[in-house]
Amino acid sequence: MSQLPSGVNRRDMLKQCAAIAAVGSRCPNLAGQEPIRQNWHSRVTVYLANLARSDHGYAWEDQQESHLTPTYAAVGCLNLLKALPDDTKTLEAFVRANHPAAWKGLEQEHREFELQQIQTLQWLNADASDFAEKVRSWKEPVPYLPQYEKHRYPVFRFQVTAFTCRALLGLPLDDLSPKFLAYLDERRRTNGSFNNTPASQGGDGNVLNTLWGLQALHSLERTQELASETIAWLHACQGTQGGFRRCPQPTYAIQEDLVYTWAAVRALSMLQSSPQDIGSVIQAIHRCASSDGGFGDRPGWPSNPVATYYAIDALSTLGVLDHPLSVSHSPRVAVSNPADDLRVFTCQIESHGQGSPADAVRVADSLKIHLWGAKNAEPGWLDAAQRLADEQGVSVTFFRANEEYGTWVDVPGMGTYSHTSDVMAPAKGDIGDSLAGQGDVSWPEFRRSRLSPLQQGNGRLVWQFGENEELTRIFLDDSIERGGFAAISTFHFGNPDFTNSEPFLKRYQGQLPFIALQDAHGPEPWWFADKTTGFRTLFLAKEPTWQDWLTALKNCWTAPVRCDELTKNQLRMHPGSKLVADMVMKHKDQWQWWDNATISRPLVSLVAVRPEDRYETARPDTGINLRVRWGHHHTAHGQLKAPLAEFISLSVDGKQVIPRLVERHGGRGNKLADRYYLWEMPTLEPGSHQATATVRSLESNQEISQLIEFRAS
Repeated sequence: MSQLPSGVNRRDMLKQCAAIAAVGSRCPNLAGQEPIRQNWHSRVTVYLANLARSDHGYAWEDQQESHLTPTYAAVGCLNLLKALPDDTKTLEAFVRANHPAAWKGLEQEHREFELQQIQTLQWLNADASDFAEKVRSWKEPVPYLPQYEKHRYPVFRFQVTAFTCRALLGLPLDDLSPKFLAYLDERRRTNGSFNNTPASQGGDGNVLNTLWGLQALHSLERTQELASETIAWLHACQGTQGGFRRCPQPTYAIQEDLVYTWAAVRALSMLQSSPQDIGSVIQAIHRCASSDGGFGDRPGWPSNPVATYYAIDALSTLGVLDHPLSVSHSPRVAVSNPADDLRVFTCQIESHGQGSPADAVRVADSLKIHLWGAKNAEPGWLDAAQRLADEQGVSVTFFRANEEYGTWVDVPGMGTYSHTSDVMAPAKGDIGDSLAGQGDVSWPEFRRSRLSPLQQGNGRLVWQFGENEELTRIFLDDSIERGGFAAISTFHFGNPDFTNSEPFLKRYQGQLPFIALQDAHGPEPWWFADKTTGFRTLFLAKEPTWQDWLTALKNCWTAPVRCDELTKNQLRMHPGSKLVADMVMKHKDQWQWWDNATISRPLVSLVAVRPEDRYETARPDTGINLRVRWGHHHTAHGQLKAPLAEFISLSVDGKQVIPRLVERHGGRGNKLADRYYLWEMPTLEPGSHQATATVRSLESNQEISQLIEFRAS
């Protein structure tokens, strides 16, 4: 037997073995333990089998397309249960080909995905040596992007894979830069724990980052350093219910969680130790079992494959995988099911709040958008857009949906992060002031100074983005416990789906609602219509009011949906529950924007622009200008690409006129930024007038016209 670390003696180890045995004495139905064991193991394999997809990987339960992370988790479970399929060639091929960056390149390397690929292939007894060249290229830490973390502290989880992947592949570590060894050492606290920032910056460790740090030390054969201090720190992370928390004395986000329990069990095992009260740990894991055979992150939470892997691996590490469950499963956390009389409505969050209000109303009308969250709009823009909608009888309500750039929230041990303050609220009313430009604030201060007045003004906070999983868990776990972030972004203008690149977000499905976030860029709503058409948030309500929207958020009655060229024109959705998904699909005619005679993207916008229309392009000094825009594909920042239609004609009061073409370049690369036909009428006979613009769809060859009426004084 290998030498025990300092502070752990054989008497303690014998006591732990006795504790494991004691768990069995508290299990019901002790007679026939082997059938019980086989029964729950077989239920896990059946649960995982239901996640297998035709693309040869494994998916989240509500998804039709497989993903690397649930595939990694499923294979890890099956390996431990000795239930791997006989033929794994197609599964191996899926793992090699489906790094999440294959969908869209990521700004920052998520090296944990290569770790998942390598480990999964090795579980499948497949050769992973083709990853060696990639892993050898990781020679020193990569600073994080400063627009996301002020100090450029790298994400610890991503960086230490340089050590663990080398160990998995049997590669030497002597090619690593001394900077990498210094980086690792600087992040260890005197109590033995690790975290994202240097220890000199303060803040305690995090149990997940401590596991990653210990794995790196193990590859360096340095596990015994500060072993007794680390064991004591890990022991102190155990909570009163038997599971583990993120650190010994968290002041917020204090919940015990299966992932923290798994990390602590794994870390203690690496130190040749175990939890002090091992029996309560086993029961805490068992309480996360679900009736479908999988495990959830907490008792009563729905199963997911990653939580199931944490449970199976932790039980295996403790040597009790073959024991019967001490509880069959915990009762499912109660959810509010939608009533049959609810309807499906559409909300766009952080859509355009600048440029043409008339174009925004035109897009909202054609696409049947009921709630339009205007990003960083002036009060006057909101008023102008709502006035036009009301005058034209368009059933859309404009509200505030702001990204408060320049807000930085500091979390000791983690760093100082942006993208923490995306707010939405009714168009009018006091919601407090943004903290942008006011220096770094702590999360408790952010709650007091920003979140509290926002909620008092009937507003809500949206989680947009965060690649540091350990930090994001803290924010979202605290939000579940005390209120905070009221929704999680999935589909996005720059990232096809955050749950693809940040798959840990899926653990919150059913706990916090998922939404789509337009995050509008570019100066004009008309030149963002690819995105406005491509994805949206559906919600269930009796009416599309702000209060009914908040009710839908509270009950997770939302379903962000996407169907565009990035999804290969296949529908993708993240519903709050199966019941929500069923209701949304049952009423597809109320929201589907393709193959639908009543809902579609507009290809022409004709606007009568007056001198007082301050937000409209081509505003005249006197009289009225007619401006015609037509459909184009565009970049994510609102620059024009290929046309979807061609201009045919413009007529005024039944007489055809010849407008002039106006084109403007600007933005990134000085590309085409606006294009419209303009007919100027500095003098016009007082009274009512009509104008008609006609374009031809390049796809269908159908002519499409828009008629407007306007008055001259």
